[in-house]
Amino acid sequence: MKIGIANDHAGTKLKLELVEYLSKKGYEVTDFGTDSFTASDYPVQGELLANAVRDKKVELGIAICGTGLGIGYACNKVRGIRAACVSETTSARLSRFHNNANIICFGARIVGLETAKDIVDTFLETPFSNEERHQRRIDMITEIEEKQ
Repeated sequence: MKIGIANDHAGTKLKLELVEYLSKKGYEVTDFGTDSFTASDYPVQGELLANAVRDKKVELGIAICGTGLGIGYACNKVRGIRAACVSETTSARLSRFHNNANIICFGARIVGLETAKDIVDTFLETPFSNEERHQRRIDMITEIEEKQ
């Protein structure tokens, strides 16, 4: 599976650790983030990742900043993106199962490495339920997006 990952300066260390972790698990990881610890602007990296997910250059995305919120806001501005900001595995699982989220976001200042690994594993391994009620709601979100 091809995974995209993006981060700002606050997420650099965690991103580098996750890239290594995911690569060892056999995922093909495309990095849209910075490797620097010098201040950078998360909207730039978030947009790059979201565009890659939208354009199907990667199947799913992982976005990391200090809290996960800012980069998630940026990702969600791209049409067709459903980026979920989480800090634990239940929300990660339900973001995929109910909402078919295509990007998971979390904060390097909020979760540690082991929790981040658990979140990523849960997100990547959980399929969308394909239940009619969930698809109907996703379609409603898409309709809102198209009206804007």
